[in-house]
Amino acid sequence: MGIWMQIAYFGFAGSTQLEAEASIQLMRLEQFSPQLAGCHLAIEAMGASTRQPRYDVRLDLITRNGELRPVPHMTGTDPMNALERAFDLAERQLGTSAATGTHENSR
Repeated sequence: MGIWMQIAYFGFAGSTQLEAEASIQLMRLEQFSPQLAGCHLAIEAMGASTRQPRYDVRLDLITRNGELRPVPHMTGTDPMNALERAFDLAERQLGTSAATGTHENSR
């Protein structure tokens, strides 16, 4: 069972480096594939016309039963760092859910 990922970039063209890093980060979630079907990843450049744009990374997890489980946004001036932090948090949340047999929806 694989986990699919849809990536969207807003305010900038994205990069092959970001896409490659997102794929690497997704592999960390493979251990949760029995309950996780896929994810939506959105990376937005905010203030792209400024000298130092900030990036907002949004990761929404999709369970096998179709439930949307959003991970809190991560922001920063380095999109790779924000991306890694989003997947770190997703991995912790999924690990906690698996350990307790439940999940928390942070809405």
